[in-house]
Amino acid sequence: MAEINYASLSGIHSVAAAVVFAVIYAPLILFYIHQSIKRPTYVFIVLSFFCTLRVTAFVMRAILAGSTSAGENLNLMIAEQIIYSTGFFGLLYSAYTLVLDRELIRSRPPPPGPLGLLSRLTRSRYLIRIALMAAVALGITGAINSSEAKTVSAAQNGLKLRQISIYIFLAVCVLLAGETLSLVVGELLDTRDVSSETIAMAPGQKPYPVQAPLSSGKHVLRTLLLIALLLLLREVFFAATTGSSSATTQAKANNEALFYPLSALPELLAVCLFAVRGLVPDRRQVKESQIERSGV
Repeated sequence: MAEINYASLSGIHSVAAAVVFAVIYAPLILFYIHQSIKRPTYVFIVLSFFCTLRVTAFVMRAILAGSTSAGENLNLMIAEQIIYSTGFFGLLYSAYTLVLDRELIRSRPPPPGPLGLLSRLTRSRYLIRIALMAAVALGITGAINSSEAKTVSAAQNGLKLRQISIYIFLAVCVLLAGETLSLVVGELLDTRDVSSETIAMAPGQKPYPVQAPLSSGKHVLRTLLLIALLLLLREVFFAATTGSSSATTQAKANNEALFYPLSALPELLAVCLFAVRGLVPDRRQVKESQIERSGV
């Protein structure tokens, strides 16, 4: 009886593409480890961990694609799926943390009333972390159940768990995009308001404009928006394919001609954008803002 090549069934065929991504991610590990030592922040530490997981996943993917015996190893196939899906947690939460840190530095309180309550919920790191952990757990369970399913019903249950996981990730990506847009608009309004103010001098002297306080440069704001959009693109791809009710559409999630440009590449670009100068605030600055916000 012929062995089943699980890698081939899952659309894993290209050795070259997997190797290229593994090679690109390798120096990023060193870069973010260096940044973590030089400027120890949660964002840099988690990004170094994410890059390590991505190198591991793409090396495993290359092995699965290049070796028939490896492709027939169900445990190796499941391990690759788990490592790949787990890594996105770190990338998405790093982006969310970055936006919340910059919101904290702005020191603008949330709006009053229902909007304020909603704002506090979407800015709760604890709730976002719980949601992402639930998404990872459901995704891992769904991947294992789908791979080991002996019946159609079991396979469908595994797929449903994976779909729920994808929708949770998508919801967090939408929240990230909303928070990022709110931050960008707020900073632009703050800059405009301050730049329009003037200080009146003694009689006979002309008033002069107030200098705007240090805030995020336009390149930082654009970078934050771009990161949010790239992560949203990645998750929309999976929601439109794996999250579909059509088996034909679901299969497109495993099509490498779509997977690499719509999932792997947006992730890689987002990781590279975190290296933009001035994007990640200093840890001390964030802590000082937390103390000021708490009124200590």
